[in-house]
Amino acid sequence: MFPQTYAPPPGFPPEGRIVAPAADCRFLHQARVQLPGDLAPLEAWNRVMAHPLPGMALAFRLRDWISARFGVKRIGGFSGERARSAEPGQRLDFFLIEEATPERLLLSERDRHLDVLTCLTATASDTGTEVTILSSVVTHNAFGRAYMLVVGPAHRLIVWAMLGRLRRSVAAGH
Repeated sequence: MFPQTYAPPPGFPPEGRIVAPAADCRFLHQARVQLPGDLAPLEAWNRVMAHPLPGMALAFRLRDWISARFGVKRIGGFSGERARSAEPGQRLDFFLIEEATPERLLLSERDRHLDVLTCLTATASDTGTEVTILSSVVTHNAFGRAYMLVVGPAHRLIVWAMLGRLRRSVAAGH
């Protein structure tokens, strides 16, 4: 039903998936947080998205305004709505759900400029749950490459901030 995904290179969580072989990825980034207790990937998504980061709505409006001039569809950003379930073929905001298991949530957005795959994993251990966000991108043209020059560094900061909020949310019992 969905395009093939690939195992990540060494040093990345083996349960993670990426959009293409690592050598073909223009962007490959992971961030992790260790949390107490059990947490499924969809619950981690819901907690992170419950309160979008300040400035994200403006950033998405700007992204949509600029990208539309290059034939890229508007994505609108994150709604903050809580997902009750996740099934392949459904959408979580602008992401298409490619896979949803108790350990992994694969979210994609693909267009003529680039293919994005975000893999959110939740790995249980004796000390709690390690949540990892693994993002991979393949670009298809000059616009996709230019887009990632801006979005790549911003993405790293955004994911780091989101995981920090997740850690604080879990610690506070919310």
